[in-house]
Amino acid sequence: MGGGLSGVCAAISAAREGLKVTLVQDRPVLGGNASSEVRLWILGATSHGGNNNRFAREGGIINELLLENQFRNPGGNPVIFDSIVQDWVSREQSLTVLVNTQVFHAVTTDNRVREIHAFNSQNSTMYRLSGAFFADSSGDGILVHMSGAAYRMGAEKADEFDEPMAPGNNYGELLGHSMYFYTKDVGHPVDYVAPDLALKDVPSLIPRYRRFRTTEQGCSLWWIEWGGRLDTIHQSEEIKVELQKIVYGVWNYIKNSGEFPEAANLALEWVGTIPGKRESRRAEGDYILRQKDIIRQVVHEDDVCHGGWSIDLHPADGVYGDADGCNQFHAKGVYGIPFRCMYSRNIENLFTNGRLLSASHVAFGSSRVMATSSTVGQAIGTAAALCVRAGILPRDVAKPEYLPALKRSLSRAGHYVPHYDALADGNLARTAKITASSTLALSGLAHDHGYRQLTASYAQLLPGRTDIDNVIHVPLRVARQTELKVELQIAEKPENHTPEILVSTVSLSLEAGEQTVAIPLPKLARAQYVFVCFAENPDIELGLSSERITGLVAVKKGGLDKVSTTARQDAPSELGVDSFDFWVPERRPGGANIAFVADHPVHVFDVANLTFGPLRPTFGPNAWVADRSDPAPEIELSFEKAVHARKLILYLDCDYDHPLESVQYRHHDRVMPLLVHDVTVSANGRVVAEIHDNRNPVLTVDLSEENQIDSLSLRLANRQGHAVSLLGLRLE
Repeated sequence: MGGGLSGVCAAISAAREGLKVTLVQDRPVLGGNASSEVRLWILGATSHGGNNNRFAREGGIINELLLENQFRNPGGNPVIFDSIVQDWVSREQSLTVLVNTQVFHAVTTDNRVREIHAFNSQNSTMYRLSGAFFADSSGDGILVHMSGAAYRMGAEKADEFDEPMAPGNNYGELLGHSMYFYTKDVGHPVDYVAPDLALKDVPSLIPRYRRFRTTEQGCSLWWIEWGGRLDTIHQSEEIKVELQKIVYGVWNYIKNSGEFPEAANLALEWVGTIPGKRESRRAEGDYILRQKDIIRQVVHEDDVCHGGWSIDLHPADGVYGDADGCNQFHAKGVYGIPFRCMYSRNIENLFTNGRLLSASHVAFGSSRVMATSSTVGQAIGTAAALCVRAGILPRDVAKPEYLPALKRSLSRAGHYVPHYDALADGNLARTAKITASSTLALSGLAHDHGYRQLTASYAQLLPGRTDIDNVIHVPLRVARQTELKVELQIAEKPENHTPEILVSTVSLSLEAGEQTVAIPLPKLARAQYVFVCFAENPDIELGLSSERITGLVAVKKGGLDKVSTTARQDAPSELGVDSFDFWVPERRPGGANIAFVADHPVHVFDVANLTFGPLRPTFGPNAWVADRSDPAPEIELSFEKAVHARKLILYLDCDYDHPLESVQYRHHDRVMPLLVHDVTVSANGRVVAEIHDNRNPVLTVDLSEENQIDSLSLRLANRQGHAVSLLGLRLE
């Protein structure tokens, strides 16, 4: 129940796992807040690329949708995104979609939902839907409420979960709704006559009115928010009408106040008819996610998803208040979300999805965003299939005898499970001898991309070595005699990418001119990235490289306007949140790696990575990469004893460090540059599959016609001129 992205991902994942699924949506289109009805961008752990969560973009179905949107819809048109979501659900033969269908009744006996009743106003049809399991993905928790499932609404007191960020009544205990509008330059002056309902005297009533810009529209104006003092479910229509007044009043102010002459040719093209909701009910599961789980990145055995958006709380008074539009605090890295948060604690066959995740109000401030909710949906759909196959209830899935099967199924689909070896269980490729035509031993990046002036500190993330000391040589251009300061830093947690522990410092006196400097790299105690941080100095320019390699990225010290305008998160000590520096990447085509030559390889992208570890960079690149000079990279799997396998799954580098907003943002690459674009697969010397023009992150090759497999061969190509890479492969 509920056709937002969390419901869509739950339905698709359950259907792909073999279940018969019905998806019930009360609106005419799917996608929820991401649909053309609301037009909010899809955000998650990458936070627009404005925090320290490197390689953190969500995997699985939501990743498929965003990558396809990038290809079909580089301009960020929300109507086109609607069609992509519709395509994805239409491909599942066992999935029935009912739009314009409102659930109004639930039959619950013996602590289980037995059936739900719904009505479609467009075809005048009443539906009675029964099933073994139900998932409430409605956002407002309609099924949770009707079934008698336990839930919460509003903020907890700080002492319930030891949450210093818990707000009091002065700030407000609910997040409000927002309504967006789009404008268009029509090429000639256009008047605007406001409706009678439009808010009058905007400068007096909206303290933040000076933030209005004619260049901003849609969800860039997320802070046009109101309703946090009301019942965000039963008073939603009142909130909507007030937001309509605000939107039309704001546009009237922009067009007719005389303060915005640049708006003369702008016409009001679209105004939302339903508000984007943030918060209402939150279900109670066997565990309630809380502030410390996020900030301290607590590891739970049943973590099956990850989050990484800031704890993002909004003042309940919205645009009518004088407080800032939000109060955001980030963790130093991503955090895990336990499966115990994804089902009702008292209704035995009810999964609670998306915004209904079992979380405190504070933790909900992070987990509520759509990309995170979508991964929860995929976990729920996959778990439902496990429940059907094993004859168990959702609560049982978290038990040791079933949890590994859930993690394995999720990982198989390209979904990221934190702290889990995604390539271990049931992978026949681990029995093979794997060889490659070449392996990249990275000893440098060519200086072929000019220079970058150090107007802000700039750093290169390099995989650290634990066996030897090393030295890299970096080209510089120096305007006048000066001093270069380089700090070598690491994160406290090896999987994090927040430079916070100073390992060593290099200070060099430089003369004017082009030159190369030697930077010693320390031998680390454990595998993790080292930040080679060049301190701000406008008299120095760093040599850059155009080369892009899996798991390597350069970052600058500083904030991002849409996330944090400062270079540092300075958190009041009483809030229980860490203070640290932000080091963020620049979006393509901007941003480039730092050129260098190393005395010894800084990293060897060995074939061992193909059957070990997570399916993305974490504490290291976790990938095999072919040598850049290899004209025809090839992987060979040979088996001492022939195996019987049904399929081969390849996991590709789709640049998990790059945020992929669905609307407004324009993305430089329609197809991710480090993907394998062409693949030829041979089994026992016979070609069984040829894939061309690939843009997908996970490729599955059918091997069912092969009775026994003695050998497999993969010929791989990258069409954008980058080194060929693979994050992993699975044979089963």
